[in-house]
Amino acid sequence: MKETFVLKEEQFLVIEEWQNKFSGVTAGFTTKNGGIGKDSYESLNTGFHVGDDADIVKGNRAIIAKALGFPLDKWVGAEQTHETKIIKAVNEDMGKGAADYGSSFKGTDGIYTKQRDLLITLCFADCVPLFFISPKHGYIGAAHAGWKGTVGEIARKMINKWESEGISPDEIYAAIGPSICKECYIVDDKVIKMVQNLLEEYDEKPYNTISKGQYQLDLRRLNAMLIQKSGVPASQILTTQLCTSCDSDLFFSHRRDHGRTGRLMSFIGWKED
Repeated sequence: MKETFVLKEEQFLVIEEWQNKFSGVTAGFTTKNGGIGKDSYESLNTGFHVGDDADIVKGNRAIIAKALGFPLDKWVGAEQTHETKIIKAVNEDMGKGAADYGSSFKGTDGIYTKQRDLLITLCFADCVPLFFISPKHGYIGAAHAGWKGTVGEIARKMINKWESEGISPDEIYAAIGPSICKECYIVDDKVIKMVQNLLEEYDEKPYNTISKGQYQLDLRRLNAMLIQKSGVPASQILTTQLCTSCDSDLFFSHRRDHGRTGRLMSFIGWKED
């Protein structure tokens, strides 16, 4: 199976199919390589909130900005609290959360826009990055889906917001980015019960039991199922095979690195023609 996220530069991978199909779209996910950070944050940490030197983080973001052709003052970012609040970014929001953490959208885990030349960014270290695009309407969006955001249905909420603005789910494309895989992600009964409540009508289950009260959960597959359940055709949903925990040469991982590690970044923007 062809990998959805293709290494473009040392610092990032891109959703190649989207960039080839939708003119002007820049969408992808950073690696941990090609930056200026040291020690636990070596080298391309993009997160201001994990104890790294803020000037180094800003320097890493500047490296990415130059490579993507999206200056920092065109970026937007979010606080990310593992909830399901989604905001619509407009021209006046450009720069929020780009060069510091304090100015980011508070308590927010999803952002969308129809504004050109604005880059949506979110940070990750195992959680699932979700990407959305409606080429017919010129909308793009991104969401941060750990298990809480996933069972809270942040994907459906993004799709519903677009529906409220006149976009049918069958006009939406989605992509699921590098994140922790099923083999690396063990959860307990509490989480699985919430998953079961979401998928009562499905025979397929995105988890399996490994011992009493312990399960391997495929968060990527679960999000794909929920996106399809919300009306997006399966043929318009792309899913990576890359794991942030397994692929240690490419990615930071909160679980693998025992909590002290950098953050990766999802990005999506649509450049003005």
